[in-house]
Amino acid sequence: MTEMPEPQLQAPPALSAVQQTMLIPLVARALGGGLFPGHACGDQQAAELVRRLRLHTAPYLVDRPTVLNILWRTKVIRDAGLAFFARHPQAWGVNLGCGLSHYFQWLDNGQNTWLDADMPQSMELRRRLLAPGGERLRSAIIDLRRRSWWQDLQLPPAALAQPLFMLCEGVLMYLQPQQVRQVLQAFATQAPAGSRLVIDILAGCAVGMAQWHASVGPTNAQFHWGIRSLSELTDCHPRLRLLATHSVASSHGWMGLAAERMWNYWSSTPLYGVVELGVE
Repeated sequence: MTEMPEPQLQAPPALSAVQQTMLIPLVARALGGGLFPGHACGDQQAAELVRRLRLHTAPYLVDRPTVLNILWRTKVIRDAGLAFFARHPQAWGVNLGCGLSHYFQWLDNGQNTWLDADMPQSMELRRRLLAPGGERLRSAIIDLRRRSWWQDLQLPPAALAQPLFMLCEGVLMYLQPQQVRQVLQAFATQAPAGSRLVIDILAGCAVGMAQWHASVGPTNAQFHWGIRSLSELTDCHPRLRLLATHSVASSHGWMGLAAERMWNYWSSTPLYGVVELGVE
């Protein structure tokens, strides 16, 4: 029986500097397990996309600390999602600024619904690379810099009748502080009580320093947002609560923990971490 040839990917849409950073976690999830077997996430979808895009992966894998950070972050987000859907099995999940990530491969429980949302160019690339996922896997075009981004999700009443699980990874640090504040305020204002938002954070000292980052620097993207206090995440709206803080230092063994103890003399905010926010 003759196999049908795989459709060739046409020239991908032009990506902005920030959108190019979506390739960093893609390569880390696809191949990072070879460098850090204990942190492998088994992302078969990412491995297939790397192959189809014919990416030159060596420059990404040389930056081993970032590869480890992404594998750690993936597990933290996945564990948070699994815990949430265990409590709310029919709820919706929303990935804001999804890039080429595919969390539904781990979080699909057969009852929940997932919505991937990003800028037009990113969603066009997803459309070319990924097969349609059925009724419970949906997509939307949004721009988190716009005040109307929540409305652009077009969440149906059924989604808003129960708590939402939302995540936004590798995105907010590229936005202006006021834009991040608007994102958090929209979540606090619009999301049903009990909803969760998982985001990654940078310390304020990283702002303006992206050119020194081994993986981000070559894209010419820049870090514009960081925090000096965890209270900055909840001060923008009275419904917001900080539910959990995870520091990447734990993934780097005793050296990472020692470095963080030294850092904590100056700041209570992790240099890099993941936080879980909730609304009441």
